[in-house]
Amino acid sequence: MIAAPRSIGNSRDRQLLRLSWQDGSEQHIGHVQLRQLCPCSQCRAFRLRGMKPVVADSIRLLEVHAQGYGLQLVFSDGHQRGIYPWAYLAQLGAERTGNSPDTPRQVRCHS
Repeated sequence: MIAAPRSIGNSRDRQLLRLSWQDGSEQHIGHVQLRQLCPCSQCRAFRLRGMKPVVADSIRLLEVHAQGYGLQLVFSDGHQRGIYPWAYLAQLGAERTGNSPDTPRQVRCHS
């Protein structure tokens, strides 16, 4: 189990969530990436079917709520269903998303 970060910051202007981990490392994850990879059941179901939520480049992370084992994130499109476990967040920071031939098709994921 991964421990909670020492500190958490959110830059709406830069569209980045900052996590400072216990080992001294710092991680930055973009708001668009966080929204696209939401772990809620609806968004996960879309990804399992090979689809990806449509997320505007202008998406902002408005609120960050610690939930013990992870974070509940509230986005500017109203989506707030998923809780992002610490281990999941650590994994997201290590991954980079891009346009590859295997990029899933996009769908609208309701708030």
